[in-house]
Amino acid sequence: MNTIHFRRIPSPLGLLTIAASDAGLHAIEFPSNRHPQRRSDWREGDHPLLDRAQAQLDEYFAGTRRSFDLPLAPQGTAFQREVWFALATIPYGSTASYAQQAAKVGRPTATRAVGAANGRNPLPIVLPCHRVIGADGSLTGFGGGLPAKRFLLQLEGAIPTEEVARDLFAPPPGTPSEFAAKV
Repeated sequence: MNTIHFRRIPSPLGLLTIAASDAGLHAIEFPSNRHPQRRSDWREGDHPLLDRAQAQLDEYFAGTRRSFDLPLAPQGTAFQREVWFALATIPYGSTASYAQQAAKVGRPTATRAVGAANGRNPLPIVLPCHRVIGADGSLTGFGGGLPAKRFLLQLEGAIPTEEVARDLFAPPPGTPSEFAAKV
């Protein structure tokens, strides 16, 4: 088995842990990762793929990279891997629902299973599970936490960078003032 090398790199989301071997990139972990990888065979150190991954992630966070060109080696079941690689088809700056992803992998009734697989995606950002949202447009679970998901979607322009807080009982924007006075 190949030795998996890892390093921690700075990002706008905090220190990310990236791991790679000769087989490809194995993991990108957020500072507080819901499903961390088993690390018994990981060794801190250098690997050329770590340099490439770090450079491409830096470009992504700088807004100059929209897709990744890295060999990938995520460890998971056949179904998980199918779901993870389908994530790469969601365009930068776009979102898809869990139902759309389930249909994309040929299992339209497996929405929950697709959600569970997304939650265990070991290569977030590169395999962009942050682009999968609820059918109603809500931001739902994310292994790196919802603030990280919101940040990534805002970085890509998929959601507004500033959400305007509104009083739930105020009239909608653009409502004529005579209506507002009656409310």
